[in-house]
Amino acid sequence: MLRDTIKAAQIESMKAGDKTRLAAVRLILAKLKDKDIELRTAANVPDDDVVVTDVLQKMAKQRRESITLYEQGGRQELAEVEKSELAVIETFLPQQMSDDEVQAAIAAIIAETGAEGMKDMGKVVAALKAKHGTQLDMGKASGLVKAALG
Repeated sequence: MLRDTIKAAQIESMKAGDKTRLAAVRLILAKLKDKDIELRTAANVPDDDVVVTDVLQKMAKQRRESITLYEQGGRQELAEVEKSELAVIETFLPQQMSDDEVQAAIAAIIAETGAEGMKDMGKVVAALKAKHGTQLDMGKASGLVKAALG
């Protein structure tokens, strides 16, 4: 399980004295704890690996946005901190699909659903997320779906 891998990485980082990695792993574990608390009242709780992957993807997206903003604002030292956290987060994420693989998956789903034009974009994006949600950035993917249908 992914959660166990993250907890093992925390112990490993402590033993190695890697403070940067340890801080990032602790951030991940804190976000997971927040998500667990949030899901206590949920009617249906998804599989644990799905929850962990979702949290990691959101954290990675936040870091990418922060890096862009810090670099635009000339705060390179803060951007470097975010980059180091992003690198740790990405070590736990499943292997991401390449752009070519994403486009092939989109083409297959469009053919499968018979989507024609922008009115079917929601259907295609939903199917793409259901099949490959953990392996791709949905922000990029929706732009590719729009280009394929437009």
